[in-house]
Amino acid sequence: MSDTMQVFDRTLVRRRREKAAAGIGAVAPILDAAAERLLDRLDDTTRSFTRALEIGGRGSVAPALKARGIPFVVSADLAPGMARGAGGLPVAADEEWLPFAAGSFDLIVASLSLHWVNDLPGALVQIRRALAPDGLFLASLPALGTLQPLREALGAAESELRGGISPRISPFPELQDGASLLQRAGFALPVADRERLSLHYRTPLALLRDLRAAGEGNATLARDSRIPPRDLFPLALSRLPVTEEGLPVMLEMLVLTGWSPSPTQQQPARPGSANARLADALGTVEHKAGERGRPH
Repeated sequence: MSDTMQVFDRTLVRRRREKAAAGIGAVAPILDAAAERLLDRLDDTTRSFTRALEIGGRGSVAPALKARGIPFVVSADLAPGMARGAGGLPVAADEEWLPFAAGSFDLIVASLSLHWVNDLPGALVQIRRALAPDGLFLASLPALGTLQPLREALGAAESELRGGISPRISPFPELQDGASLLQRAGFALPVADRERLSLHYRTPLALLRDLRAAGEGNATLARDSRIPPRDLFPLALSRLPVTEEGLPVMLEMLVLTGWSPSPTQQQPARPGSANARLADALGTVEHKAGERGRPH
């Protein structure tokens, strides 16, 4: 992997996830809710699955897959401790170098776990290869807009105290990036959409505690390694929009759905192959492009 593709310190990501493994239950309600939103997509298909891989589910995905009747579930995580407690057959594995043979699974799920990957297109290619033909891939990633008030508050406070800013929150993808990423990786029938999970915290400090408990501390290579000014976090947190109900936090999730190509998959109809006119179905008059209809 070239140096230009290095955005995250993967060693630091692994250490933080390993440290968070023992106390991951503190954020289980949030992880469970995110996993439930993602796995609801399984209700849209009549396919049954027997061999599933979940990547980085932190104890929320594997039990839900088993509850849906999937008999064989592998839990892969960058941190061995997190993999052991995830609920499936544990495998310590790097998402950027998956150790699975081609066609090993008919379902792969990654709930809020791929946003620390340096080469996301490459990781998606490996995931697609690990799927059997007509296998399903489901993933959710924090999307642009997540933690935006915190990002802006930290930037403004650091600029005021130091005269400059450094990245303190991971960059997140945009919705329009999703389908193109799946297409580049060779997935069929790619779909990208958005889910929103609305949270409220009693205090801004509670939000920071949850981020730490989930192993979501800053791991960008461009982070400032110096000890932050003593007033940085108090100043930044004082500027967050706290209401009587607490601090509102919106978790914006980019949801990706794609299938491993198979000759038996349903294909979109060719342009011009329809045997009925849309105008007839709607009971209206069809006009040529650029032709304006006469007023009634």
